This record gives sequence, C-alpha cells and structure tokens, in this order.
Amino acid sequence: MSTSNPFFIVNANVVTPQGIIENGCVRIENGTIVFVGTQAEVPVADLAAWQHEALDAQGGWIIPGFIDVHVHGGYGADFMDSNKEVLDTITKFHLNQGTTTIMATTMTQSHDAIERVLAEVYEYKNNSMPYAQVHGVHMEGPFINPKYKGAQNPEFMVEARVDWLEDWNTKYPGVIKQISLAAERNGAIEAIRWARSHGINVAAAHTDATYEEMMTAVEAGLNQAVHTYNAMTPLTHRAPGTVGAALSEDRIVAELIADCIHVHPAAMKVLVKCKTNNNLVVITDAMSAAGLGDGDYDLGGLAVVAKNGEARLKDGGSLAGSLLTMIVAFQNIIHRVGVSIEEAVQLTSYNAAKQLGIDDRTGSIRAGLQADLLLLDTDLNIQSIWVKGNKA
Repeated sequence: MSTSNPFFIVNANVVTPQGIIENGCVRIENGTIVFVGTQAEVPVADLAAWQHEALDAQGGWIIPGFIDVHVHGGYGADFMDSNKEVLDTITKFHLNQGTTTIMATTMTQSHDAIERVLAEVYEYKNNSMPYAQVHGVHMEGPFINPKYKGAQNPEFMVEARVDWLEDWNTKYPGVIKQISLAAERNGAIEAIRWARSHGINVAAAHTDATYEEMMTAVEAGLNQAVHTYNAMTPLTHRAPGTVGAALSEDRIVAELIADCIHVHPAAMKVLVKCKTNNNLVVITDAMSAAGLGDGDYDLGGLAVVAKNGEARLKDGGSLAGSLLTMIVAFQNIIHRVGVSIEEAVQLTSYNAAKQLGIDDRTGSIRAGLQADLLLLDTDLNIQSIWVKGNKA
C-alpha cells in the first residue's frame, strides 16, 4: 500500500451513521478521518488547501471497509497453515475485495495445530500488517458436536476445555476474540462463562442444542450464532431449536453467509426482519479456494471440490465453507434481499465492529475514526480501498 498522505474525497454519496450525505466530502489526515460533511460545511480557511488534494468520487459511494469475523482463507491459502506468507496472501486477497478488518478463523483440528495458528497470528499482529488488519482469531471448534459436523473433522472434536483456553490466553494474550462451540456439550457452559469474563465472544456452532439449552447458554453469556441456519438445530413450531433462539433472542448476534447458496434469499430476508438491533453480521466463511477457479482443494485436512461457485466435501457433498467475498456479499444483500445501502453498511461493517468492541475506531464514517474506507462506483463496484488512510 502507498503511504498515508492527506487527501480530500469530494462529490461522493457518503454513508454515515446519521444517513447518506449527498455531494459529500471526507477529509483524511494521518490515517484518520478529520471531516465528514458537505463542501458548504468545510471551514473556509481549509477549503482552498484541501481542494489541492481532492479526489473526485464522481457521484460514487464512500462506505466503511468491510469487517469479516468468519473467514478461513483465500487465494489458495488457509489460516490453518499460518505463517507470514500465508497471512499476507489471505489478507491481501480479501483487502482487494473490500475487507479492511479480518478475523483469522481456525478449523476443528488438534490442540497443537490450533496453538500454532494462535502463535503465528500473535506474532503477525505485533508487527506491521500491510494489508487487511487481523483483529484476532475466531476459533471455530474443536468444541462442537459431531452430529452437525458439516465440513469439520470429527476426529478432533472434543468437549470444551477451559484449561486449554486459559493456557492459550496466557501465552497469546488478546489473540482469541471469538470461540464457536456446541452449547449442549459437557463443559460448554463453564467455557462460555470463562470466555465472556475475558472479553471473548462465544457463538453457537455445529450444535444439536435445543431452544432451552440455547437459552441456558445465553444466560451464561453466549452472544452469537455462527453461520445462522447452517449446522444447527432448525426452527419448527414446537421445537424452536438453535435457529429459533438466534431469530428471537436479541442478545444473540447472528452471522449470515450471504452467498445465496448456504441460505436461500427468502430465509435471508426472514433473518434481516428478525435481527433489527444491530445484531446481524454478514460473513463470507470463505475457504482457500476463494478467488481461484474450479478444482480440488483442502479445508482443515478434508478434501474439497470447488465447482460452479460452490465448495463441497469430496466425500459426502456437504457445503465446505464458501467462495464468497465481502463485496459480493454486500451486493447480494442489496440486490437479492432488498436492504438499503445504509442497512448493508450496518450488516457488513458497523455491526461487526460493535460486536468486536472496535466501533470506537473503525466500522463507520465519522470524524476521529481511522480511515478504513471504500469508494464504490454507482453500480457498487470497488474503485479504491484505504486502510488507516493507506491506499491499497
């Protein structure tokens, strides 16, 4: 990325928490947003100087960079194989698709394999991150239920181990940001309480939990649902299940894979109508094949075939993550679900920032926040990307 020099975006539709500013302007200095408004609102003393550094958005959209809390890889690389090269490959690929903040998501693997990812991400975070910023690790598994294994390896599924979590958190402080587990398994409630007491989000995942078991977990602190509808007990009218809990309980932030493959657009609409309290987060759940063509790939040690926009296990045919990118997810929820651009920004940026506790520095466009920005044309295609004011 280029270095962060002051610049001034003009002639834009700027999506802010207060609404859309038509013919709006955004000023960035030292990687920080210092002004958001119309040109008429620019201080007279600054206008002449700023116009020398103006970038004409030509009537396009300025929106916050996307935040993806659930993504396994991309462009041939998998977070389970983490080293600097792998992390650079994934974060560069997803940055070029509009993701400015990313969560390195693990698979159900051995204790040592997961620990190696934590160690590599810890090292990466403590050095300069040149592309999308890795906020931390989302541990999807290994504390999940084989009955709803999906594309996770049942060989490594175990009951929740607080001693593992304590050890990892001591060795790699601040790296684990989300733990996704089956709330009904032994040790899960203790793990939920431990995680929430350490500021870590906990999501229901690959779970056979009843509605009642989910509500017990919510009282213990569970506050999220992984890829809602997928790999969890469904909603029926007498047994609401995990899906019913996610739809009806405001304390649960629901993830949605918005590829229109994992979830039918009509079911996506139901979720959007139910989750109206900043508690719906669009994700990709992208695997290493994202950004590449059809072919054979690996996901957590399982053979996967990518074909016609879908990734499925070679043995059994279950969906195995996605080939989705955040810009396509953003376009899908607008064009296929019918949400407004303002709502789409909430679902792809602000809600995730709020859930991660970083909304005081990113996830929306207002003065004082870091300049994680996207310029889209009038057809919602990416034209420019900035991370902390650095242009990709």
